[in-house]
Amino acid sequence: MTDTRRGLLVILSSPSGAGKSTLARRMMDWDTSLRFSVSATTRSPRAGEVDGEHYHFVEESDFKTMVAQGEMLEHAHVFGNFYGSPAAPVREAIEAGRDVLFDVDWQGAQQISNSSLRDHVLSIFVLPPSIRELRRRLETRGQDSDEVISKRMQKSWDEISHWDGYDYVLVNDDLDASFEKLKVIVTAERMRRAQQPGLVTFVRSLQTEFQEFEDRDA
Repeated sequence: MTDTRRGLLVILSSPSGAGKSTLARRMMDWDTSLRFSVSATTRSPRAGEVDGEHYHFVEESDFKTMVAQGEMLEHAHVFGNFYGSPAAPVREAIEAGRDVLFDVDWQGAQQISNSSLRDHVLSIFVLPPSIRELRRRLETRGQDSDEVISKRMQKSWDEISHWDGYDYVLVNDDLDASFEKLKVIVTAERMRRAQQPGLVTFVRSLQTEFQEFEDRDA
């Protein structure tokens, strides 16, 4: 039997501070074949950013054309610029058996789950153990001002309210335990029938072999 499989489109979503980014980094270390989807954007490159590595930098007219032609898995307008996930490189990765990791919010996850690649989507939402703990994590990482933390907290409940639109939900009360659960989920989902294109041919070969035995013993 062939060991080839189709790749998964793995979506991780959570409110800021729930541990999604840390889990994503651990996943990349666990399986170095995992790749983050490179988004397209209409904003200008910042210092040190490389086209095709950090983002695909495109003109707004080209971006809108891609959206109109269905070439974006998801897209959004954020602070005056467009961002989106081109479908072509993700489709190529999936057909080559490579998993692609997406770090998107619930709206992006919903668009991807309704896209032409929906059969290969694995969506996972990460919840904090409590709202108090969520705020504590935002405060202790020391990256944001009190004002920014308050805005993130205000946005968090809207994000959490969409938890039931995902295939799996992890309550991240213990990072190590959550990571182990995440590995189990991805490993199991890789074995879905839709991810194994060689199964039909293999089962047919079993059927042929069985018929040969039947004919021989007749």
